Amino acid sequence: MMQNVGAGTVNHLALIGNFLPRQCGLATFTTDVYTAMRDRFPGTRVDVWAMDDHPGRYAYPPAVTGTIAQNDLSAYFAAARAIEASGAQAIWVQHEYGIYGGPAGEHILALLDRTTLPLIVTLHTVLEKPSADERRVLEGLLQRASRIIVMAEKGREILQRTYAANPRQIVMIPHGVPDRPLVDAATMKDRFGWAGRDVVLTFGLLAPNKGIETIIGSLPAAVEHHPGLLYVVLGATHPNLVAHEGERYRDSLRALAEEKGVADNVALIDGFVEHEELLDYLQAADIYATPYTNPAQITSGTLSYAIGVGKPVISTPYVHATEILADGHGVLVDFCDGAAFSREIDRLLSDPRERLALSRRAYARGRTMIWPRLAEAAMAELESAVAARPRRIIAAPHMLKPLAPDFAAVERMSDATGMLQHSIYSVPDRRHGYCIDDNARALMLVSGMRDLDPERRDKWMTVYAAFIQYAWNPDRRRFRNFMNFDRTWCEDEGSEDSNGRAIWALGVTARDAHAAKHRDWAGAMFDATAGLALDLASPRAQAFAMLGAAAMLEARPGHDLSRAILERFPDTHLELLAETRRPEWQWFEIVLAYDNARLPEAMIRAGMALDRDDLVRCGLDTLKWIVEKQTSPEGRFRAVGTESFGRPYAQPLQFDQQPLEAQATVDACIAAHQATGDERWLDEAQRAYGWFLGANDLDLPLASVGDGGCFDGLMPHGLNRNQGAESILALQLANCAISGLVRQSVPVAGTDRAVA
Repeated sequence: MMQNVGAGTVNHLALIGNFLPRQCGLATFTTDVYTAMRDRFPGTRVDVWAMDDHPGRYAYPPAVTGTIAQNDLSAYFAAARAIEASGAQAIWVQHEYGIYGGPAGEHILALLDRTTLPLIVTLHTVLEKPSADERRVLEGLLQRASRIIVMAEKGREILQRTYAANPRQIVMIPHGVPDRPLVDAATMKDRFGWAGRDVVLTFGLLAPNKGIETIIGSLPAAVEHHPGLLYVVLGATHPNLVAHEGERYRDSLRALAEEKGVADNVALIDGFVEHEELLDYLQAADIYATPYTNPAQITSGTLSYAIGVGKPVISTPYVHATEILADGHGVLVDFCDGAAFSREIDRLLSDPRERLALSRRAYARGRTMIWPRLAEAAMAELESAVAARPRRIIAAPHMLKPLAPDFAAVERMSDATGMLQHSIYSVPDRRHGYCIDDNARALMLVSGMRDLDPERRDKWMTVYAAFIQYAWNPDRRRFRNFMNFDRTWCEDEGSEDSNGRAIWALGVTARDAHAAKHRDWAGAMFDATAGLALDLASPRAQAFAMLGAAAMLEARPGHDLSRAILERFPDTHLELLAETRRPEWQWFEIVLAYDNARLPEAMIRAGMALDRDDLVRCGLDTLKWIVEKQTSPEGRFRAVGTESFGRPYAQPLQFDQQPLEAQATVDACIAAHQATGDERWLDEAQRAYGWFLGANDLDLPLASVGDGGCFDGLMPHGLNRNQGAESILALQLANCAISGLVRQSVPVAGTDRAVA
């Protein structure tokens, strides 16, 4: 009787691996897994995602939901999106290094990193001595998977010893085998023309590591006692081998048989046989032999199948064979020991009673490995993984208390040169040096933090201002952007966006800096450099410059250069909007990118500065549109994911979500409220701010409360736990913006003050 597994908690599964008619052992295995799950759990939908090494070559059956082109990274992204949208509750990956693209098959990690679903992985290879890339990929799978399935106990031991895997994460489920009756080989031989002959069979894709030469070289001694002996080597030559050298290896085996005088005792059958026919071949053989030369081989599907139909097996002692043939369930001989193969073949063919007894012991072991048993064991792990998935706790934005601005993490990421770009977790990563983008944001933050100690403020204002000042290249009349840790510049001029952001920071500092000396410096620097803004072509860079010019006009009403910048670009943005607009697309560009909300914010600020209602209306309309695009079905803020960037007229994708988008939306919504007095925009600002505190798709706070840090992003599987400058600054600037609402007695969710 079959075990009663599962209470129907997993009714939809995504299965990733090779699939028939692709000709390889893994395709056969995945196809058998699909069939076993379908037969054992007919109420469970199994979507097959087939890895495709030659797109267009294979006529896949209807069972295949979709294919993933092996070397096309975008195909992995598309598959992740489709799986995530399909309603699948879990993913089951069949892993072998050679079937996925990228170094050591790393593309599969890109797919898995873009899904939120629980994952189990069956490892078909576990290497004791992996390359650096192989280790990185397997460790990535270990980090992501709820369960890792191995098919031999040795795999469990290697994972723990070599990869420090959690033993609770690993489960051993033997390779599945077909459920066929035990039959007398003699009754099956006629169909292959083997009647009256003793048959030893080896099956699998032909390649040098299969050790076929060992047995062919040993045949003369066995043939002396069994003249009718036939050694059948069944299987096509491995496609990779054919691609490099054609059938040279197969021809060399024929030549070896001729040389040894056993050409009539060797049959090299070239072809990839269908599943049922393979089983017929196996049942027609008297002995199954696996002379493999790789001691570390941890899985052999052909060996499992042979045991499943009750074949006496003679094998070299590779990992899988030593486990499955232990305790008298088969015969082991040393690697490359032709004399031992000849001796054991002769012994078993000469002793029918011993051969039958070995056959029955093998068949009994095979009963524990039939495909329905594998399906049951796998379903148990799938249900455990799904059950362990954290349930979402819906927290309304008004339950989230805003954080006070905190300079600690910014200071941690800064030195006497400026603010470093990146970190590994919370520790600054000096390899990537500095950039003007982060130092410009840091300068704005120091101006905006009202409660910062005056000495700290003066110190860091000077540091960040000095970075921007040193970044100015008067010969090019542009700011440089990237600086190495040794203070050498990486380029003579930075991107348009980085130049626009520098102008923005100067305008804000001229308006908001606490000390007159810093306001005077910023104003002079703006006057000397902001003329470059008039040559900017990037809409986003223009928006940054407009924000800086609007701030400068507040600091110095009537400032001619600022007014010139504000008068130059808004009409251009109106024209862009008219060109790209569609009924479903109310945006300035045909694609979404980063810092999206800055475009409508700039139009609102320009309209307010120039007293142009048309610009304010445009900013409000486009802000409304982008806010709608950044709203999840549950009503939470959902930052436009980085995978959305550059996709013409396409709906935004969910991940990876980054803090910059939330902060930009907070600022833009506050600008909209200042322009209109409409309380709706405060609600939107609070909703975007709540994203930092955990009101997001994964219910995970990105703010590191207590040290002022912020994680770098929201990934499908959780947080990007690095804390780079951009993320920390985004949080702290958002904290300042929300704190500013409190000071202005504007209603802010989660406070106990009269402003609530």
